[in-house]
Amino acid sequence: MKRHALAALLCGLGLAGCATMDDGAAEKRLVEILKRDFHEKGIAKLDRLDQDAVQQSCTKFNNNPPHGGPGGIDRLEAEQMAAIKWPADGKFIGDWKNGEKLAQDGRGMTWTDKAGAPAGGNCYNCHQLAPKELSFGTIGPSLYHYGKSRGNSPEVQKYTFGKIFNAKAYNLCTNMPRFGYHGVLTEAQIKDLVALLLDPASPVNN
Repeated sequence: MKRHALAALLCGLGLAGCATMDDGAAEKRLVEILKRDFHEKGIAKLDRLDQDAVQQSCTKFNNNPPHGGPGGIDRLEAEQMAAIKWPADGKFIGDWKNGEKLAQDGRGMTWTDKAGAPAGGNCYNCHQLAPKELSFGTIGPSLYHYGKSRGNSPEVQKYTFGKIFNAKAYNLCTNMPRFGYHGVLTEAQIKDLVALLLDPASPVNN
């Protein structure tokens, strides 16, 4: 949402004084409302409403931050890249069959889930992958023939693992979740998704 639209949103909610609010005041007021009206339940805590430096920069600059400066793309992407935890064994590919199950599974991180319970990748919610699956989202690009078009080199394997672990290291304001960075998926699960995308036997590449 554009920052200058926050005041208009508050006006639409019928809040007094909205006409005189600047962007900063409107944003602060909106956060206050969210924290007032949302309640913690189970593993869903209010800290989910807190923006980190990456989210703050993308919000402030309407998903187009400058390259330089403390809130710029260069610095923040470098910090996100440094936060990627690469596999200690140097291997990036797991089992594509497990990866397909993960791609189909959207469970996890809701208030009804138990802390530490395995979560799914929910990949089809945003991407096309295997052609036999007719239900898929279009928020992200099609990943059909991902490995077939890119090959299976060590560099591609590492890039794919890193992109799933923390997509914001490669594109700061992407909509893609930071699966590994936030602990949504384990290292083994990410390896399985890499296999789904790159293994020649995977339905993604056939």
